[in-house]
Amino acid sequence: MLEEKFNKARKILEQYNQTHLLSHYEKLDDIKKEYLLNQIINIDFDQINKLYEQTKIEIQLGTDKIEPISYIEKEKLPNEKKEKYFRIGAEEIKQGKLAVVTMAGGQGTRLRT
Repeated sequence: MLEEKFNKARKILEQYNQTHLLSHYEKLDDIKKEYLLNQIINIDFDQINKLYEQTKIEIQLGTDKIEPISYIEKEKLPNEKKEKYFRIGAEEIKQGKLAVVTMAGGQGTRLRT
């Protein structure tokens, strides 16, 4: 059984040029050998390669505008409005949109949520 797993793992590693992961295999006891082989067999190397290739893609920024907006003091809003704005914000995030919020105040002003 262990030999079958070893052959399967080695075949996977050869396909992805990762056979060095077995370089100290013989030094392991049977429990650790099986653990290592199970890990290798369960790795999704295709997914790892896809993720790696995505790191090479240059991000293209859109032509979205950055515009100032009016502000609302959260403490002065009724709870219904706070919930409404929370739902709107959550929906925008789900759609992949984003916003930048800058908070600043005068001397002695604390930022609060």
